[in-house]
Amino acid sequence: MRLSLLLSALALVIAAALGLANAAGAQAAAGPGAVIPSADPLTDPLTDPFAVPASAAVPLAEIRRFVEVFRTVQQGYVDPIDDRALMQAAIRGMLAELDPHSAYLPGTAAATLVDDVEGLYDGIGVEVEVRPDRSLKVIGAIDGSPAHRAGLRTGDVIVAINGRPVGARRSDDPSRALRGVAGTSVRLTLLRPGEALPRDLVLVRESIVLTSVNGRLLEPGYGLLRISHFHGDTAQELGRVLDRLERGNGGPLAGVVLDLRNNPGGLLTTAVEVADAFLEGGVVATTRGRTDAANRLYRAGPGDRLRGAPMTVLIDVGTASSAEVLAGALRDQRRALLLGARSFGKGSVQTVVDLGNGDALKLTTARYFTPGGRSIQATGILPDVLLPGTAIRGLREQDLPGHLAGDAEVAAGYATGMIIEGDAPIAEALRRVRQAAEARAADAPRPGRAP
Repeated sequence: MRLSLLLSALALVIAAALGLANAAGAQAAAGPGAVIPSADPLTDPLTDPFAVPASAAVPLAEIRRFVEVFRTVQQGYVDPIDDRALMQAAIRGMLAELDPHSAYLPGTAAATLVDDVEGLYDGIGVEVEVRPDRSLKVIGAIDGSPAHRAGLRTGDVIVAINGRPVGARRSDDPSRALRGVAGTSVRLTLLRPGEALPRDLVLVRESIVLTSVNGRLLEPGYGLLRISHFHGDTAQELGRVLDRLERGNGGPLAGVVLDLRNNPGGLLTTAVEVADAFLEGGVVATTRGRTDAANRLYRAGPGDRLRGAPMTVLIDVGTASSAEVLAGALRDQRRALLLGARSFGKGSVQTVVDLGNGDALKLTTARYFTPGGRSIQATGILPDVLLPGTAIRGLREQDLPGHLAGDAEVAAGYATGMIIEGDAPIAEALRRVRQAAEARAADAPRPGRAP
C-alpha cells in the first residue's frame, strides 16, 4: 500500500511538472488516450531559457505507463535497486535518446565541466566524448599535455583505465577516472582505428593550465597563431599573443596563419569574440532553436586587429563546434582562405542548466549557422584548398549514433575523416598568405602614384 501511494504521488508530481495536474478531470471526460492541452508556459526567456510555444501535453496514459514500468522494475528486478538510482537511470535514458551531446551530469561531471571552463585542473589533458557503450572517444589532446606527449589523437577510443573497463558503473562519469592528483600515474588501454591490437600507455597526471593560444613568427612579417580550444580567456590571450608577435616583428604583421586543427571547440561566446578581433563587422554566426533564448544573431564590431592583413586558416576532422563557427565566419566573410580537410561537423549548441543539487542538465537547444546561412551540423566545413593527411573512417559527427540530422547531410555510411598533422600544412598556408600579402602590397596606393 505504501509503495502504491508513493508511486501515485510520483505520477502526480510528474504530471504537475508537465502542466497536467489540472487536466485529470478533462482526461477522464475525453476518454482514454486523449491529449489535453498543457497549462500556459512561461514566456520570458530571461527567466526561463526553455520557454516554448504552447503545445499539446503528454497524455496522462503515458505518465501512468512510466509509473507502471518504474513499479515493475522496482518490485521484480533480480537485485534490489535504489529508487534514486532508478530515477537517475530513467533520466539518463531519456536524454541519451535525444542526441550524443545531451546528457544528465551528476555532481562530479558538472564539476568537471566547470573546471574545463575555468581552465585549471589536474589530469592528462584530453578532450573525450562518452560513447553509447560508455567507452571514451578522444576528440583531441591539449597541446603540451601528458596526453599530447604520449601521442593520443583524434579517434582513439579508451576502453580501460588502470585495467578496469571504463563506465562499468553506468551511474559514474567514466571520464572522471582520467583526473586525479598531479604526479600520480594512470594506465590507459586504447583502440586506434586501423590497428588490430589495443595499446597500453602509462601517463603521469599534471596540473593542466589551459593556455588556449600560442604563437610565433614564421618569418619576418608573418605569424602563426595556434588556438587549441576556446575557454573564457581565449580572446584576451589572443590579444596578448598578437602584441608579443608585433613587438618581435617591429611593427604590424603582413599576414597570419591561424591553426585550428584538432581544436574541439568550447565556448561559443569566446569564439565570437575571437572572430570579432579579425573582422570589421558583419554577422559571425546565428543560432536557431525552438525558444526565444536559442535564437540569436552574433555580430562583430568595427576594428580588425590585423588591419586587413591576409589570413589563412588550417582545419581538419578534429576542428569542431565553436572552432567551426570561427572558421565558417572568416571564410563566409571572405576574410581568410581555408586549407586542410573537412571539419568534424558539430553544429549544435548545448545549454547547461544547474539543477540546484550539484547536478546539471546539458541539453542541445539550437543549431549553428554560418554568416552565409549554411548549417554546420553533420556536414562540417569544406576548406577552399584540400591538403593530404591520414584518412580514417568513423571520426565525424555524422558517424555518432543518434546524431542530429544535418540540413545538407548525405547518408553514405561511415564518413572518412582526415587528420592533418605536422609542419608541412603550415608551410603551405604560409606560402598562400605570403602570396596574398604581396598582391595586397602591390595594389596599395603609393606616394606620387595615381590610385
